[in-house]
Amino acid sequence: MARWRPLAEDLDPRVREFTEQLRRQVDRGGLSVAALAEATGYSRSSWERYLDGRLLPPRYAVVALAEATGADPAHFTTMWEVTERVWSRAEGRHDVTMEALRIAEARAALGEFGPAPAAAPSPVPAAARGVRRRPVVLFVVGVVAVVLAAAGATALTGGDGDDRARPGPSRSARAAALPAGVKCTGQECTGKDPEGMGCGGGNARTAAAAWVGGAYVEMRYSRVCAAVWARISAGAPGDTVSVTEAGGDGRSQRSRIGRDPAAYTSMLAVRTPGAARACATLTTGPHGCAAPPSG
Repeated sequence: MARWRPLAEDLDPRVREFTEQLRRQVDRGGLSVAALAEATGYSRSSWERYLDGRLLPPRYAVVALAEATGADPAHFTTMWEVTERVWSRAEGRHDVTMEALRIAEARAALGEFGPAPAAAPSPVPAAARGVRRRPVVLFVVGVVAVVLAAAGATALTGGDGDDRARPGPSRSARAAALPAGVKCTGQECTGKDPEGMGCGGGNARTAAAAWVGGAYVEMRYSRVCAAVWARISAGAPGDTVSVTEAGGDGRSQRSRIGRDPAAYTSMLAVRTPGAARACATLTTGPHGCAAPPSG
């Protein structure tokens, strides 16, 4: 086990046990990560994430590992099912935590655009109030004149309550409100790679899944990125996977399986995962979709 990197200390014990089981089986099979990738059809970078506990492998990746190392796939499939439930619950809790953090950080970032608190006026000594009455009156008149002039200038520049004239939060302020490693949110994420933008891994969960022929299609949802994408596992070259907005203008993202039997699409911004569906079409003919409840 010396060749493996230490697992994260905060990894759930059941996820840790499953990951260590996978590592031991790879060791028993005498495979390097590169050889494992060649034997299973899943990329080396994917296996590095799976065996480091950073990403839960698809069911068929686990079956492929077992078959490549001469183990019983049923044993590993059972362990995977238990681990997948634990992983999904952890992702749900992570979503809630990240949302609370994002809101708190957004409020803090937007606070700099709020009006500065007015300074409290200095008290005037009682003895001086009578002597200074006339200067105070003149000062008030001057202030009123300045206010009226400012109001006139606002009217001339179109300041009739149109919010378009008010500066909004800058892109840097929005970026500061996101968790570390997350590089987009909402419409900024549409068309972008979920892994590259930090929306995958622990920032995502499977919102819906279905079997289409022998392939497994999932809708992945990142609450912090407010986006979805589709993922297909155990497919064949040429199989396609897509994520499409339900109703509306039918926006969609699509991907096709190449050498790796797994593939995923770019992201699509949504308010909720129920606003989209993930579909797969296999070269052998079957077509099917997975969609969470729209409510």
